[in-house]
Amino acid sequence: MQYEELIINAESEGIEVIENSCIGKLKGLCVDNIITINSNIKTSSEKICVLAEELGHYRTTYGNILDQSKVENRKQERRARAWAYERLVNLASLIEASKQGIRNRHELAEFLGVSEKFIEEAIRYYKDKHGIYYEIDNYIIYFEPLGVLEKYKEENDD
Repeated sequence: MQYEELIINAESEGIEVIENSCIGKLKGLCVDNIITINSNIKTSSEKICVLAEELGHYRTTYGNILDQSKVENRKQERRARAWAYERLVNLASLIEASKQGIRNRHELAEFLGVSEKFIEEAIRYYKDKHGIYYEIDNYIIYFEPLGVLEKYKEENDD
């Protein structure tokens, strides 16, 4: 997914997305139905990661959670990030990347249009959620080390 596509999707849901440098050191900020992305972010791969996380905040969090010393705020931050990981680096996309011959995290980040840091965080999230591997359809996705295996299908002689 491209940054512009994600903006169009957000706007179709009534969410205004603006770029502005007035949010200081923050990369993004979600207040009500307005998401501000720091215009000092240079790469589209980082912008899409920030926008996805802010959309996660729009959908999963409430109130001011800037103070991350509070446990509840950290939980809400994690929910928003999880939403972003599942949107941009979902399990089906890991399988598709494997089918396309993607063999390392750098190539995977490029294939999905996200930052390598985001890939690392997403893989850690999936490992925490599912353990070392996860089976889906006819595939096994290993999170450490990252890899996708297609299960062998035996044909019945019936």
